[in-house]
Amino acid sequence: MITSAFANTAGQSTSLMAQFLPLIIIFVIFYFLLIRPQQKRAKQHRLKIESIAVGDMVITSGGIKAKIKKIEDIDIKVEIASNVEITVVKSTIIDVIKK
Repeated sequence: MITSAFANTAGQSTSLMAQFLPLIIIFVIFYFLLIRPQQKRAKQHRLKIESIAVGDMVITSGGIKAKIKKIEDIDIKVEIASNVEITVVKSTIIDVIKK
């Protein structure tokens, strides 16, 4: 009687582990195929934004190509045409074109 009860609980723990194993495998696959590459792209973008300097050409999320005139903490003053300057938020910069 004791041995059958012990065998029964051991069987349940194996079955519990077998139930969670596919979920763990799916999470690992999602991490390496989706989460990790997205974190890598975000880090590259952050480094690119931090490395901008006055005189660089940038592209904003609105599709405006502009030349950087002044860099502040959160904002950047950019020139979009001759003597036309606007202020944009750093986080709206999508790409940096070094010149």
